[in-house]
Amino acid sequence: MAALGALGAAGCSRVATASTEDGGDLLDRLKAAGVVRLGIAGEIPFGYIDRNGDLTGEAPELAKVIFKRLGVDKVQPVPTEFGSLIPGLNSQQFDVVAAGMYVNPERCEQVIFSDPDYQMLDSFIVRKGNPKGLHDYKDVVEKKAKFATGTGYAEIQYAVEAGYKESDILIVPDQVAGLNAVEAGRVDVFAGTALTTREVVKKSAKAESTKAFAPLVEGKPHVDGGAFAFRPTETKLRDAFNVELAKLKKSGELLRILKPFGFTENEMTDLTAKELCGG
Repeated sequence: MAALGALGAAGCSRVATASTEDGGDLLDRLKAAGVVRLGIAGEIPFGYIDRNGDLTGEAPELAKVIFKRLGVDKVQPVPTEFGSLIPGLNSQQFDVVAAGMYVNPERCEQVIFSDPDYQMLDSFIVRKGNPKGLHDYKDVVEKKAKFATGTGYAEIQYAVEAGYKESDILIVPDQVAGLNAVEAGRVDVFAGTALTTREVVKKSAKAESTKAFAPLVEGKPHVDGGAFAFRPTETKLRDAFNVELAKLKKSGELLRILKPFGFTENEMTDLTAKELCGG
């Protein structure tokens, strides 16, 4: 944590974002400064500081490529808690949220998003052989399974929508803690993203991940998408970012950048921020 704090504080001169022009002038200011500050939440594989003290993760690595194309050569991490990313962005503590943040209507009222760089289904961590036959949230409710998920995870609401009592959900810090809870028998199932669950169980002798599935939202299958967040005034920067992102998708370069972090062809997407924001 000390390393995170030191990296976050280094070179923390702010780039002003006030502009008299529609769409903001942050991109021009970032080019002049030569550096963009990325808000990250220390979550593997989305955005984190590795053991060598280097910034990495799917979002920061993608940001390095896109911002270089936009004329900004350096990225600077500003670590914070996930729940502080949007407030930190809007109070100018950093310039962009690069944390693989899901796009949803509530967040769209506070920030503007790029189009998603990945899509994601849910999956469960269960005991080897999946003894209770848990494949979706409906199964969890009907079989009265002991259920866990992570702090602030979208999976909390998916379980509640399926009929699981929120006060009965065991909330743990992350997927590693979820795996430990399943292995120890404290819960029957931990819900997370298909990516994080399949990665965390790879070395487990006691647990496995289930087949990915789409949770139901208002009775319809829902696919999440993760994207970069920008201040609402900075549409020029968001639009320029989207242009470069679209080029990376078309060339296949996007998958090459994300693949080292466990992403597959199944996580590539043509979803738009407009769709996920609700119209």
